[in-house]
Amino acid sequence: MRITVIEHEAGAGLGFFAGWLARSGAECEVVRPYLEEAVPERAADGLIVLGGEAAAWQDEDYPWLPATRDLIRRSVDTGVPTLGICLGAQLMTLACGGTVERGGGGLEVGVRRIVPLPGASGDPLFDGLLDGPEPAVAVQYHGDAMTRLPEGAVPLATGDAYPNQAYRLGERAWAVQFHPEATPEIFAGWVDGSAEHLVALGHPAAELVTEAAASGPRLAAVWRPFAERFAATVASAAAAVSVASVASSATATAPATTVASGTAACAVPSTTRP
Repeated sequence: MRITVIEHEAGAGLGFFAGWLARSGAECEVVRPYLEEAVPERAADGLIVLGGEAAAWQDEDYPWLPATRDLIRRSVDTGVPTLGICLGAQLMTLACGGTVERGGGGLEVGVRRIVPLPGASGDPLFDGLLDGPEPAVAVQYHGDAMTRLPEGAVPLATGDAYPNQAYRLGERAWAVQFHPEATPEIFAGWVDGSAEHLVALGHPAAELVTEAAASGPRLAAVWRPFAERFAATVASAAAAVSVASVASSATATAPATTVASGTAACAVPSTTRP
């Protein structure tokens, strides 16, 4: 089970997900286009597109974004299990016909509440995930917003600052505006790198870091099952593809069958499904 991971910058890696996915049996193949690694035309058994500072439409400054949107669109269309996180979610939204804009509510940053919507019930990743005795929370750091979801998207979660926090597209593609992968240490690095900017906007940088550190166990309790469910979805899809491939190969190589009818015999050729 192999998952293609598109990483947009060194400080926004897999975080929690690296260990959680590995323990679920997934091998992550990380592609770093900011180091001039080429975005593949097709994903492996699954696809994760991570976050970053870029705006989803900022192609001139981040020239790999068009190829990433194409990869997402192709993965969604062909049923490859796909997860877009923050920038990755916004890229999925644009790639599949939705709208992403500068957020009217300003910067959403810190550990914030994530609220389930009716569509979360029965969803392979979100079912029951946000329904614990305490409100579910996730790390946020974004100023752009998904303002119109792609046609057919199922809204799964909302929040206080921005309504579109998570959705599913088709059966195997998910977009989340927040960062389920972000450890408190990763978040602290983001804040340290932009502390003056945050303070100028009225966000208490030191308090944000302290809150995230205290929320570490709570974050892991919610988002580890999420990562494990995504890995299970990838494994299930990969197994289905493998079975179909073996069946197709067996059919293609099966010998002709002779059917007797009275004194006459006719050869029934094998057929290959596309």
